[in-house]
Amino acid sequence: MSKPVIGFAGMSHLGLNSAVAAAELGFAVRCFDADPMTVAGLRHGRTTVVEPGLSALIERNSARLAFTAVASELADCDVVYIAADVPTDELGVSDLSSLRLLADRVTGQLSANAVFVVLSQVPPGFTRALGRPAATTYYQVETLIFGRAIERSLHPERVIVGCADPAVPIPRNLAEFLGAFGCPILPMRYESAEMAKIAINMCLVSSISSANTLSELCEKIGADWSEIVPALRLDQRIGQHAYLTPGLGLAGGNLERDLATFLQLADRHGSDAGVARAWIVNSRHRRDWVLSKLHELVVFNNPQAILAVLGLAYKADTASTKNSPALALLAALSPFRVQVYDPVVTPLSEFHPWLIPAPSALDACSGADAVTVMTPWAEFRTLKPRSLAERMRGRTVIDPFGVLDARECREARLEHLRLGAAPW
Repeated sequence: MSKPVIGFAGMSHLGLNSAVAAAELGFAVRCFDADPMTVAGLRHGRTTVVEPGLSALIERNSARLAFTAVASELADCDVVYIAADVPTDELGVSDLSSLRLLADRVTGQLSANAVFVVLSQVPPGFTRALGRPAATTYYQVETLIFGRAIERSLHPERVIVGCADPAVPIPRNLAEFLGAFGCPILPMRYESAEMAKIAINMCLVSSISSANTLSELCEKIGADWSEIVPALRLDQRIGQHAYLTPGLGLAGGNLERDLATFLQLADRHGSDAGVARAWIVNSRHRRDWVLSKLHELVVFNNPQAILAVLGLAYKADTASTKNSPALALLAALSPFRVQVYDPVVTPLSEFHPWLIPAPSALDACSGADAVTVMTPWAEFRTLKPRSLAERMRGRTVIDPFGVLDARECREARLEHLRLGAAPW
């Protein structure tokens, strides 16, 4: 018996990575996007989505991947996923209008037996409200991580499936596809699955907020958060994979989206949301850590300071700048000359009125009074503090994620600051 044909509608980050993973598992995949330019680029192996290994897998699975801008070409699919990224506003609130339009456009092309699955991130109640036949309509929780999307697509810990009735067996074609991932499948009602996605991200935000709060205190009392983390990971109640690395607040959009959805639901139904609001306040506070250090150590006494910003993406291995701390920093540094470099993101004048793009990280640091490492790109880990010191005019290096070697920075007589530790 031949494998089911799988369709994905929406070739943004979620849809493209999920489709390529399905092809890598040996399935024929139909990939629909309403933008002909996007489709034309993908047919020639070009994509604006940045993920390690993605381009290589597109090329390797070209015989299984069919890209189209014609929705009717999904008609022969046995399972079709709606997998477009859902845009959010500055508060993290989702705009679901384009997703509903895409769902309407696709469902009109499907055969009566085709299984329709919502993979996009949606609030509880969305899937049931589509009003589609219960026997062929499902929701599946996506758990991709920017920078690790291919890995997460191919090797999920579990698959969470929302159903009209979780007691009814999943249709054979969908079950065969999901079985190929070799992990537990957890059926539950639509609303439980949609809420499970929010619960996962709320727990992550809780860990991130705890790490940020505790690491800030470490900076002030002479402790080092990185020395404490191994002890926490050996505690079975916390674990090896807990989010314990301090950062510059929440970024990327997905965590912010689920916090916004939770707050809307909690307020609507009279549930306590105080802890979630505290996480948002903490996130905004930690986002400004670099800015406060710059004011304290550099620009307060030097209004003509030249600053270097290394990294614009909100995290390494992605081109996404959604809620990027680097862009927030640039906006706050508008009076100063800023030299910028990122391996993937093009520095734009709209980011900063006096922005100067640099061809390399070292070039960005030339003549700078302070260097800020805003994205922990692997490329930046190869920088030698002695080389930085030779290029810089000042001696301040603000390195939130500890990309540079602290000992080598001291030997180069650089003032090296990182999250969770007092400066040496």
